[in-house]
This record gives sequence, structure tokens and C-alpha cells, in this order.
Amino acid sequence: MIKTLPKNAALIIIDVQKFFNEPRWGNRNNPQAEENIASLLEKWRASDRPIFHIQHVEGSYKPAHDFKDLVKPLPEEPVIRKVVNSSFIGTNLESSLRERHIDTVVIVGLTTNHCVETTTRMAGNLGFNTYLVTDATATFDRKGPDGIVYSAETIHNMTMVNLNEEFATVVTTEQVLLNS
Repeated sequence: MIKTLPKNAALIIIDVQKFFNEPRWGNRNNPQAEENIASLLEKWRASDRPIFHIQHVEGSYKPAHDFKDLVKPLPEEPVIRKVVNSSFIGTNLESSLRERHIDTVVIVGLTTNHCVETTTRMAGNLGFNTYLVTDATATFDRKGPDGIVYSAETIHNMTMVNLNEEFATVVTTEQVLLNS
């Protein structure tokens, strides 16, 4: 269940970058995730709420590190660069949120079971009122250590099960739009 979000609830958009368009990633779930993220981004911009774009970078700059066009940051929107899965480790995300007295975060992005999950767990552990938008995140099929290929949908759903009511409240884009 989602409550009306405070006016300073932050939208954290994680790693919606062009390298996830590369065929090597394989099959993915939630093909509409970027459109849902764009809808939330539009709502946040219209209501002048805080937005944080997270960008995963490794080594030197590559065009694949660029944000997808649908959710590109505006010049005045902060971009936080990270080199590990958590958006909080080695960045100023936590201090930026605390300095602005933000205690509620809405998390979206790629991929569900990597950077999105790690950031969500940390946000919950750091005491933020955390919402994870299930249809504004996505992941890919993965092979487990047992050699079995697990579907993106199964991985995504299990991540939601693991995070819900423990680290975050899992919600939909529609619920967030209606309560923001």
C-alpha cells in the first residue's frame, strides 16, 4: 500500500543506460519499464520534486554509458556516477538526500536484481521510507550456479518478494502516479 508521497520524495533512476540495449544481455522482462520511468520522471519534473539520475561507469567513457534518450537528465538534474552496484557506496547520494531533508525515495531502473536491488536494500537499511516500482524496473535471464537458466520474470518476481515489506514497499507506476 502506498500513502500520499511527500512533496520532497526523491525519484532515484538507476542505470537506465544504452549498454542495456546490447543483444548480449538476452531476454528481459518488463519491456515497458523505460516508458513507465519516463512517466514518473515527467510527473516529478512537473511537480518540481527532487530527481537523482544514477549512472554506472567503469573505466574510461564509452557511448554505451550514456543514458537512454527517453529518460535523459536535464542539465539541472543531478547525475551521480557509481562504480559498484549500490548507488550509496562511494557516492554523495545519502548526504545529498539528508542535506535536503528527504526521507522518502522512489526507486526505478535497471537491473532489478543487481543495482536496483542493492540500492533498495541500502535505502531501507539507512532508514529511508523506500518505494520500489515493480513495473519501472527490469532484468534479464540469468544462468545460476546450478547451470539452470532462470527467466527474467522469475528473477524479477523473486527480487520483489525478497524486498517487499522488508526493505521497501513494492508498488506500481500507476499507484505512484495516483499518490504523488
